Amino acid sequence: QVQLVESGGGLVQAGGSLRLSCAASGRTFSSYSMGWFRQAPGKEREFVAAIRWSGGSTYYADSMKGRFTISRDNAKNMVYLQMNSLKPEDTAVYYCAAQLGPFVAVDTQRYAYWGQGTQVTVSS
Repeated sequence: QVQLVESGGGLVQAGGSLRLSCAASGRTFSSYSMGWFRQAPGKEREFVAAIRWSGGSTYYADSMKGRFTISRDNAKNMVYLQMNSLKPEDTAVYYCAAQLGPFVAVDTQRYAYWGQGTQVTVSS
């Protein structure tokens, strides 16, 4: 099993940046591919970005490409989401998720472990 704790959310003006962190417990973190998702009020949880267990491949939702960067440090059991050029529509609770194995997915049902989320609010 793995436990996930997100941090780094907050209030930022449009055009600003935030870096989210996700700390994972457990000794087998490198066995998990990781994803970031977000959920805005009244909307379904949506895929943001994912990274394979080795960190060699990354994937992004179209609206995040060029603005967001996912990365991981397996030695520190950490996953990061660097968010630049933030827009008010990026306002949501951001969740870190883990999926056992080398493959990533955009479907929330493929991820077995979730953090509690961190709020990101972008003001116009």
